[in-house]
Amino acid sequence: MSIFNELLFRPLFNITVFLYNILPWNDFGLAIVVLTVLIKLVFLPLTVKSIRSQKKLSQLNPKISEIKEKYKKDAKMQSEMTLALYRENGINPLAGCLPLLIQIPILIGLYQAFIVGLKPESLGMLYSFVKDPGFINQTSFWFINIGSKMPVLAIIAGGLQFVQSKKNSAQMQAAGGAAPSMKALNSQMLYFFPIMVVVIGWNLPAGLLLYWLSTTIFSIVEQKYAHRIND
Repeated sequence: MSIFNELLFRPLFNITVFLYNILPWNDFGLAIVVLTVLIKLVFLPLTVKSIRSQKKLSQLNPKISEIKEKYKKDAKMQSEMTLALYRENGINPLAGCLPLLIQIPILIGLYQAFIVGLKPESLGMLYSFVKDPGFINQTSFWFINIGSKMPVLAIIAGGLQFVQSKKNSAQMQAAGGAAPSMKALNSQMLYFFPIMVVVIGWNLPAGLLLYWLSTTIFSIVEQKYAHRIND
């Protein structure tokens, strides 16, 4: 078995089956939602720090614009002065990417769990302390087959992604606005990313979309919480 499977897929699969065993109704979808909340809680401090860093970065946009205007003929000095401004204010411009980078391997691990893990033979990968349920009931919340495609969930996921992006954009504007060069990009991403979620999610198993929906809802709450704490 590969290192990826041992370090990510197998632990995620075992945690999900453990939750499936102890939660009411033996609902794998409910186990996915609870797993999502647990993952988000583990990374909550990092995510809050990232959101605050993005807010500080937005507040510095007027100063960054001044630097670009002052040193518009000297790209090296422009870069040095911008980095100095970041250091002075304790900002890591790449901090906002970290939660997304962490989420990508988790998504891959969960995808394997829903494609491979739902097969009866996959129960042989359970740890000794995780009870073997015998079989996994793939019907979740009475009507969702977690192993099958469910385009309506992809549409809902895209809609929620739009809400999250819209709220985040509004909060960044309130914090200080975006640099002119970023406003057009932000406007495009506001619609592009939700559309991509729908397109990609159209062919994904419903279980993975449940994870994405739960993550997005939790992220909306996170953003609101992080901005309020920082105000």
